[in-house]
Amino acid sequence: MSGVTVGGTGRRFGSNATLFFRRWLANPLQMGSVVPSSPALCRRIAALVERSPGEAVLELGAGTGVVSRALLDSGVPPERLLVVEIVPDMASHLRQVLPGVDVLCGDAFDLGRVLPKRWHGRIGTAICGIPLVLLPTEQQKRFVNAVDAVAPGRGFLLYTYCVTSPLPYRRLGLAARREAWTPWNLPPASVWRYRQNDAGVHS
Repeated sequence: MSGVTVGGTGRRFGSNATLFFRRWLANPLQMGSVVPSSPALCRRIAALVERSPGEAVLELGAGTGVVSRALLDSGVPPERLLVVEIVPDMASHLRQVLPGVDVLCGDAFDLGRVLPKRWHGRIGTAICGIPLVLLPTEQQKRFVNAVDAVAPGRGFLLYTYCVTSPLPYRRLGLAARREAWTPWNLPPASVWRYRQNDAGVHS
């Protein structure tokens, strides 16, 4: 697979399987799969975004940008899409294929520092492509706290290949709901929404 086209733009922004696979080889714990997400999964994620006109969408662990492109195709303005990517060469790739998007090279577990202050409290939806299920609970909690620091009360979407919740949400003080399942993704994937227990989402 040399590339993926999402939406009607006809632009090949490169699932770039070679780049994706090289990153997976370098650090499998940063990647949830050895192949990019399917167009069907990307569209499902984009359809679940909640955002008012003045808010931004925050994507964490964007890979080669397939979900990012689906977000743009769904109507998220480039200037309202913020992408955090920890690997410098992947961040450079994303800047090339996502013109107008603010790509930040930094740690998604330290969003209070990485994200510009002007966006704190103005994140409508945070989307996570990091395989949190592979991390110890204390690291998962650190991630939850990082998102809440910049998007208090908003929680986040997590796409995963787990059928059940990939996070021990009760231990993390979260409520959870599976919002989507895409059997045509390889492997089949789910999209879960997590929020603080007092945010009104029921498990």
